[in-house]
Amino acid sequence: MNVVIAGAAETDEVGRLPHHSTFQLHLEAARNALADAGLTKDDIDGVATVGTPGPIQVAHALGITPAWLDGTGVGGSSFLFHVRHAAAAIRAGLCHTVLITHGESGRSRVGPGRYGMGPDSLLGQFEVPYGVVGPPTSFTITALRYMKETGLTHEQLAEVAVAQRRWSHLNPRAMFRDLITVEDVLASRMVAYPFHLLECCLVTDGGGALVVTSAERARRSPVHLLGSGESAESPIISQMEDFTTSKAFRLSGEAAFAEAKITHEDVDHLMVYDAFAHVPIYGLEDLGFVGRGEAGAFIAEGHTSPGGRLPMNTNGGGLSYTHTGMYGMFAIQEAVRQLRGEAAAQVPGVEVSVVLGNGGMFASAATLVLANRLP
Repeated sequence: MNVVIAGAAETDEVGRLPHHSTFQLHLEAARNALADAGLTKDDIDGVATVGTPGPIQVAHALGITPAWLDGTGVGGSSFLFHVRHAAAAIRAGLCHTVLITHGESGRSRVGPGRYGMGPDSLLGQFEVPYGVVGPPTSFTITALRYMKETGLTHEQLAEVAVAQRRWSHLNPRAMFRDLITVEDVLASRMVAYPFHLLECCLVTDGGGALVVTSAERARRSPVHLLGSGESAESPIISQMEDFTTSKAFRLSGEAAFAEAKITHEDVDHLMVYDAFAHVPIYGLEDLGFVGRGEAGAFIAEGHTSPGGRLPMNTNGGGLSYTHTGMYGMFAIQEAVRQLRGEAAAQVPGVEVSVVLGNGGMFASAATLVLANRLP
C-alpha cells in the first residue's frame, strides 16, 4: 500500500508565544494540518504524539475516538518514528488515517512539566556527577573527539551556522534572519567549549502536525513515503560505541535507503536535525553523502548552501529557524514544503527529500525518504 503525508502544517506562529499553552500548540497545529489535508477530525482514526499531553488527551480534545494510538517518546526524532509506525499500522489495516501532533512551549514554559531526572537514572548516576548536564555539555564530548580525530577546525564548525543562516535569511518565519560570518560565530559567547552561542540551537515555542494516510484517501498534494528506518544506541552519551559517528544515524539511514531503493545521487534535498552545529556534520557522513572527516569542508565550500549541490536544512534549521526542544517535526514540515514547491526558500526541482532525526544526545534516530511522486 502506498502511504503518503496528506497534510502538513505548523502553528500559526513559531518563536516566542507566551500566550499559547503547550496543549493549545498541539490543537492549533492539528487544526491547521487537517485543513491542509482537506479533511476533518471525523476522518481520523489514529493519533500519535509524545510527552504531555499524550495521544489520548489530544484525541479527546479534538473529539476523535481512535482505533490506534502511538505515544512513542524517544526525543526529538519521535515524530519520524510516528510517521514510520503510522505507515505500518495503515498497511496492516489497524487504522486508515493518522494525525501526528507536536506542541512545545520550550521558551515560555506554559504548561509543560519540569525538566529533571531521577538520581537512580543512568544519567543521574554516571554522567551528572561528573558535570555532564544537559545538551551543551553532553554534545561537547562528541564534538571534541570528532575535532581531534578528523582535524575539523573551529572555523569549519562555525560554517555550519553560517550556511544555515543563508537559508533562514530567505525565510520570513525564521527567528534569526540576519546573515552572519564565521567571525560573528566565533565572536559570540562561549556556551560550552567548543560551542559558541551561534553554534547552539534556539529555544522557542511552536508546534506542527501531520496527516498520514493511504494515497487513495489523500485529497491534495500528497507526499509519498518511499522508505523509513529507525534505531537507537545508548541513553547516555558516554556509552556510545564511537564518539565520532552515530550508529543510530547509520542504521536508520541504511534501512530507509534500502526500502526506498534509492542512491545518494537520487536525493535533491536533505534535512538533518541540527541541535548543535556538529550534528549535520555527523548526518552527512553517517548517511554516506561524504566520507569520514569530509563534511566540514563540504559545508564550508558551500555545497549545502543556497545554490549548492545538496541543499540542507533549508528552513534555517534548529540553529536559526526554530527549535522548541524536539525539532524533528519541523524538519519533516520543511521537507514536505520543498516537495510541494511551497517553501519560503524553495529549491528548484526537488523530487526526493531525506529527513534524518536525532533524539537525545545521539540516543535515537529515524530516517524518512519522501518524494512528490512514485519512482
